Amino acid sequence: MSPDRIAPLAVTARTVTTAVGRGADALLRALRERRGGLRPCGFDAYEGCHFELPTWIGEVDALRRPVPEALARFDCRNNRLLEDALLQDGFAARVAEARERYGRSRIATILGTSTGGLLQAEAAYARRDAGGRLPADFLYMETLNASSTAVYAALRLGLDGPAWTVSTACSSGAKAFAAAERLIRAGLADAAVVGGCDSLCLTTLAGFGSLQLLSSQPCRPFDVARDGISIGEGAGLALLERVDAPGAAGGVRLLGYGESSDGHHMSSPHPSGLGAELAMRDALARAGLAPAEVDYLNLHGTATPANDQAEAQAVRRVFGETVDCSSTKAWFGHLLGAAGAVEALVCVLAIEAGLKPGTLNLDTPDPACAIRVLADNQDAPVAVAMSNSFGFGGSNCSVVFGAAS
Repeated sequence: MSPDRIAPLAVTARTVTTAVGRGADALLRALRERRGGLRPCGFDAYEGCHFELPTWIGEVDALRRPVPEALARFDCRNNRLLEDALLQDGFAARVAEARERYGRSRIATILGTSTGGLLQAEAAYARRDAGGRLPADFLYMETLNASSTAVYAALRLGLDGPAWTVSTACSSGAKAFAAAERLIRAGLADAAVVGGCDSLCLTTLAGFGSLQLLSSQPCRPFDVARDGISIGEGAGLALLERVDAPGAAGGVRLLGYGESSDGHHMSSPHPSGLGAELAMRDALARAGLAPAEVDYLNLHGTATPANDQAEAQAVRRVFGETVDCSSTKAWFGHLLGAAGAVEALVCVLAIEAGLKPGTLNLDTPDPACAIRVLADNQDAPVAVAMSNSFGFGGSNCSVVFGAAS
């Protein structure tokens, strides 16, 4: 049974911070210049801990500034990264304007994360006393608990509406858009701050290393020689409002979303991409679109052999070989809980700028992935764009954006 078509929502503000730079303009410049932000892993995790692995990472530089003093109890790398994003692109100011229009209690805050403040906990464990007790300055709820991400953003922006964190692995940031649409449609909010934020930590780097999923080179999505992912960190945020809101004329619209859970395996996708196919078809149905109406598809494209091939099979069943698509993870890495949000905003930028970004490091396309994966950028109008995000455990989400008509 196909889902009902939804009413579009306006994207009235957006911001993004990744390894290629701070702000949406920095990301767009990097895409146009085909300048990636990955570098060899030499991560200064915390004082006294320099961590190296034979892989490449997308690290955001200079996250040394603490969060505002009034929210000092939330200070951790993840919330510093979130604070950094809030200050870009006039985002906090746009939210403040919306707060004046709707009131503090009518704007929701829904953000995705995966590891959240885990690095803070790792540093705390390194400082245990002789009895194994954690230091008194380690605050679990304000840093490590996943709720910290949305709570910090809501407090920082002065919002009292519904607030929660989505943590469904790599689909988290995309599912925040879907949750916000349902909340607004139900009349429980007039607007929503959505997106995701995820930061580097030792558990992520060592964990993916132990799974043998990390590449020893910058990742190469859909290349025949691809051999694993490049982990990154970043934050992407958007303000969603009804299309009749002041300041919502023009711009980009959230047209639809699709979610599925195939539950095939904890760390491997369904081999034929069944869950991915269901998510894409549901997103098109909610948007009231045919596959041929999508101009650009941002692939999940992790650069592991199994994931890329499974996604390609699903894309081929939905779109055939007609849609231009690419993976942007070779620019800034796999952002885990923030990937869905940042890559959704890549689609927003593609529509705004008339750019279909290519796929970095794609030298020899894998013939087993028989879809139209762009190696080079294309300057072309983009009226409709879709972004795919597929997480561990089979949690899948696709979101569709379009230019205002």
